[in-house]
Amino acid sequence: MTSTPELDWNDTTDRTNATRGLIDKLEPCVVRNEAGRVVWDNDRWDFLNKEECPATVNPSLWRQSGLNTAQGLFEVVPGVYQVRGLDVSNMTIIEGATGLVVVDPLTSKEVAAEALGLYTRNRGERPVKAVIYTHSHGDHFGGVLGVTTKAAVDAGECTVVAPDEFMHHAVSENVFAGPAMLRRAVYMYGRSLPVGAEASVGFGLGQALSTGTVGLIAPTESVTGTGQELVIDGVRLFFQLVPDTEAPSEMNFYLPDHRVLLIAENVNHSLHNVLTLRGAQVRDAHAWASYITESIQLFQDAEVLIGSHNWPTWGKDEVTRMLTEQRDAYAYIHDQTVRLMNQGLTGAEIAEEIQSFPGELGKSWSVRGYYGSISHNVKAVYQRYMGWYDGNPAHLWQHPPAEQAARYVRAIGGADATVASARQAFDSGDLRWAAELLNHVLFAEPEHAAARELQIATYEQLGFAQENGTWRNIYLTGAKELREAGRDRPRTGAPGKESVDMLAALDTGQIFQSMAVRIDGPRASAHRLLLRWEFTDSDEIWTLLVGNGVLTPMRGEAPGGERPQLTLRLERATLDLILAQHTSFADATGSGAVTTEGDVGVLATFFGLLESPKRHFPIVLP
Repeated sequence: MTSTPELDWNDTTDRTNATRGLIDKLEPCVVRNEAGRVVWDNDRWDFLNKEECPATVNPSLWRQSGLNTAQGLFEVVPGVYQVRGLDVSNMTIIEGATGLVVVDPLTSKEVAAEALGLYTRNRGERPVKAVIYTHSHGDHFGGVLGVTTKAAVDAGECTVVAPDEFMHHAVSENVFAGPAMLRRAVYMYGRSLPVGAEASVGFGLGQALSTGTVGLIAPTESVTGTGQELVIDGVRLFFQLVPDTEAPSEMNFYLPDHRVLLIAENVNHSLHNVLTLRGAQVRDAHAWASYITESIQLFQDAEVLIGSHNWPTWGKDEVTRMLTEQRDAYAYIHDQTVRLMNQGLTGAEIAEEIQSFPGELGKSWSVRGYYGSISHNVKAVYQRYMGWYDGNPAHLWQHPPAEQAARYVRAIGGADATVASARQAFDSGDLRWAAELLNHVLFAEPEHAAARELQIATYEQLGFAQENGTWRNIYLTGAKELREAGRDRPRTGAPGKESVDMLAALDTGQIFQSMAVRIDGPRASAHRLLLRWEFTDSDEIWTLLVGNGVLTPMRGEAPGGERPQLTLRLERATLDLILAQHTSFADATGSGAVTTEGDVGVLATFFGLLESPKRHFPIVLP
């Protein structure tokens, strides 16, 4: 996880390309919402380009983070522009005959509006004729309301183009596991860390995510296959559909009149994640590599490569080299993991065997593990094929962490003896073993002060050494939370207005399925409930059955003619407002927005069985 002498530190190509074509900057590069709250501050990263790399940051990560801070409006080629450094992602703007095609409108509307304003200040005001979402991750669509409106889309003034199955995947990832993912994302992205040489320096793919208002407008046109072509306001686009790569719904496209290939998030100036550390379903590294091969074959005339993150690559040969290196990185990880897996090695063992890429690939800046890493990507490939169990009977039915920790500490001779062994490991430089021993002590005796202090120091030293930005953030966040353990945490409020657009994007079945994973099964097992939901604006009918501790949503009538205990009639938008806590069932019933027939007490019983997810569950302590 550290830099190697194989890297050419005299190569200034990336620094040149990161600033090439700069037209204008946002000064200061600070964006606020309507209430005056800062939702983006790029200037706080200025130290990365003004100071020498300190001992507390890996030099390779320091270099990458400094490159990612370049901000402003950049000309890629005449007629194609990017706004970079106003969010984790890039917004691409293509000039058409009378207006603009905006690609990937960032994470939140405030920064997207600022990005479009920066373009307008320099190139003149033009209407947005189309918005293109390259894939189903929020940092590529959440700012759409900063560049267009739903009214403009509904009126046909603006087209919204996205890959097949976009809406399903844009919202479904967070339906079930969203709360756990968000908690782990605090670690991965360093969201609670200050910025500085002993704290966060970014996470390789970008510096941070903006924190403004997130919205979503449904696509009006879907790309359903490779070779599909569109002409939007005179702009010719040739699409390549690449599902189940970096995102389950994703596409690249080529601008033949500009010879520019937009590769979405499939190729970046960093190794990406086969399994993101915040949690997700494992991605298909084999398919990922295969689609990049297809890109190389399809777009041999491309002279410029741009993506959803980082900076462009210019020159036909350089584009081919970039695509080839990225393709080979994912293929190597996949193929060598499978080879060693079939030799009997486990994921952890394979990760120790494959610590770097061979030959020329190992010298490439573009496949360094700033965001994804070889180590956790190898384990992800193993997990995709083999699952969590490594085949060893001793690992089939292990004690949970706290129970296991107590037994380890007792076997070693007590907490103090274990800390003493950890101190020896720390002093000898075996930080991984020190962290393992101290973790056992803290899960057995969370208040052990010496273990806590030494674990803080261990995590900090591990973090400072990492070339991978997410690994650094995870270690340093762990140290921070250990240091702050026991302090009162600020209470987080209920979901705000920003959540309504996302709720509206879920279909009704997804809404009810999200309730099913919140049912407290043991308590629910004492009840049998049947609720009928009639949505008057769509004529949808849903029946919710609670039985055997399970909530089963069913579209249509209850089977067997069983009579519901309660029938509710309402518009779907009313349910969205209630779930977003903009109103309540009582208020909606009082206003006539909800009418009921039957035992209204069933509703209270039903919602009383739903458990609210924890927003801040412990990670480094039991």
